[in-house]
Amino acid sequence: MAVRLMVVVAHPDDETFGCGSLLLHAAAAGAATAVVCATRGEAGEPAPGSGVTAAELPAVRERELRAAAELLGVSRVDLLGLADSGMDGPAGPGTLVGADPADVAERVLARIEDFRPDVVVTLDAGDGHRDHAAIRDATLAAVRRATTPIRKVYLYCLPQTLMRRWLAHLAGANPDSPYLEAEVPGTPDADITTVVDTSAHLAGREKAIAHHASQVSPFEGMPAELRRAFLTADHLRRVVPAWDGGPRESGVL
Repeated sequence: MAVRLMVVVAHPDDETFGCGSLLLHAAAAGAATAVVCATRGEAGEPAPGSGVTAAELPAVRERELRAAAELLGVSRVDLLGLADSGMDGPAGPGTLVGADPADVAERVLARIEDFRPDVVVTLDAGDGHRDHAAIRDATLAAVRRATTPIRKVYLYCLPQTLMRRWLAHLAGANPDSPYLEAEVPGTPDADITTVVDTSAHLAGREKAIAHHASQVSPFEGMPAELRRAFLTADHLRRVVPAWDGGPRESGVL
C-alpha cells in the first residue's frame, strides 16, 4: 500500500509557495498526498494587474489552490471553512485565529481520521504569521488525539541562514522594507532535522506557483541563485517521533 502524506496549511498558496516541492517529491515516490487548507485566503490582497477584486478573491484563491494541487500530484484537497485572520488586528470568531482552538483541531482531526496519513506536515510559523501558528498548533493537537497510526510528523521550515540571504537582498532592493527592522525570521538551522533535495521538481514547482496568479509570489524579484536556493531543497523539523540527534534525514516518507 502506498505511503500517505498529508500537508496541513492555513491559506491557498501555502501548499505551493511552501510545500510544493515536497508534495511533488512525495508523489514522484509513489505516495498518495492530500492537502488540508484552513481558509480561502479572504484577507489577502489581489496582485497588481491580476484583475481580481476583493470580493472575488476567496473563490479565485480556492480555484488556484485546486489547480495548483492537481499539478503537484495531490489526490485530495479539503478546506476547513474558516476565514483568513489577516496579519494583525481583531480576529473575528469565524477566523482561524479567532475560532476556538479545540474546534480547529477537531476539524483537522476529522480529515486525518478520514485520509489516514502515515506522515503529516504542517507549517512551523517561523515567518511570524499568526494563521500559520494557529494551524500548526491545531494540527499538532489533532495528531495527539488521532487513532490513525501516524508514523512521522514534520514542521515545514525556512532556515535562518537562507532568510538572512533574503534580507541582504531586500536591503539593496527595498531598503525601506519593514522586514529589515524585525528580528531575522525563520527557523534556527540547528533545529532543522531533515533536508530533502527537490531540485528535480523545480520546473513543476514553478508551474504550480504560476497558478497562484492572484497573489504576489514571495520569490518574485529574487536573484536567480537565491530563488533556486529556496525552491530546490525543503527544510523540515521532525517532531514525531522526537528527534534524538545524529545526521539529518534526507526524506520524510
